[in-house]
Amino acid sequence: MEQLWYLWVVALFDLVLGFAMNFVNHQYVKRYRMELDMRRWKQPPIELPVDYRLVAWHGSLVSAHAEVKYSSFRDEIDAQVFPCLGNYDGCHRLMSEIGTKEGFLPEATWLTEYVGADPSKAEYCGTIQAVRAHRSRASIQNIGVTPFHRGRGIGTALILAALLGMQHVAVPCVRLEVTAENEGAVRLYRRLGFQTVRTIYKTVELAHSEPSR
Repeated sequence: MEQLWYLWVVALFDLVLGFAMNFVNHQYVKRYRMELDMRRWKQPPIELPVDYRLVAWHGSLVSAHAEVKYSSFRDEIDAQVFPCLGNYDGCHRLMSEIGTKEGFLPEATWLTEYVGADPSKAEYCGTIQAVRAHRSRASIQNIGVTPFHRGRGIGTALILAALLGMQHVAVPCVRLEVTAENEGAVRLYRRLGFQTVRTIYKTVELAHSEPSR
């Protein structure tokens, strides 16, 4: 009888410990859902630094978009929120899915390319895509700029180019979501006219820490 009691206590302890560990290895990430009323939007000029250019969507550019996504997000918190952004295969799969969605908007999907002094060594460094989810609304999917090219207005130019494309196809409202911790992105979106319409908390599973060596 005592042995059965002991086994029951051990099983209960393991259950509670497992629940506690599962809870400890999760956290909530705060995200903002933001919208822009395109009926009131006035397009500012699109400005890019010298040696940069915008590249319109083409089906052959799926891998290029995926590579920029991976380089942009792999070390960021968004790769924890959306694990597919933390590896190239996941980024490629995501970009392939976006490009084949029924509401995919090629007019609002762009790359930026850095040409520099040697065009033979040009590199893609920014990406943005959009999907029309409803007749009255489209969503910007991802805005990524690789680390070396940040702080040069690349993200702003990508967003403006995407918004212009959506204006051309008469999208009345544009939506996006952003992790609140990404304060620079939040400020940029607000500066361009986006307003927060909802706060969302997403559960994220934390990676187990490696033992010290």
